[in-house]
Amino acid sequence: MNKRRMSSYSRKTNETEVSVELDLNGNGSTEIDTKINFFNHMLKQLGKHSGFDLKVTAIGDLKTDDHHTVEDIGITLGESFNQALGDKKGIVRFADTIIPCAESLVRVVIDISGRPYLNSNLK
Repeated sequence: MNKRRMSSYSRKTNETEVSVELDLNGNGSTEIDTKINFFNHMLKQLGKHSGFDLKVTAIGDLKTDDHHTVEDIGITLGESFNQALGDKKGIVRFADTIIPCAESLVRVVIDISGRPYLNSNLK
């Protein structure tokens, strides 16, 4: 696949201002600034281990809570992935993995079909 799958998306609300740049064909480089240290670390790991280039900047009402900042970054990331994937041709629609990580076991299941649920009337 030679097609570049990139996007840039921003979101501004009363509580936050978020900007995401994403390159799905990148090399895992990241620039993350959310003002939430642990969340910065997790987003850096996402870029590093996925091979995506990811730039996230966020300004949020952190004096009140981290909730709106994390939520709006998630929404903005989702929109960025949706844009970067385009027509989704040539990619695997769903996947799962289980990874041992320190003293925990992590399971990730993802489906990017765009369907919110399956309605099956099998008898």
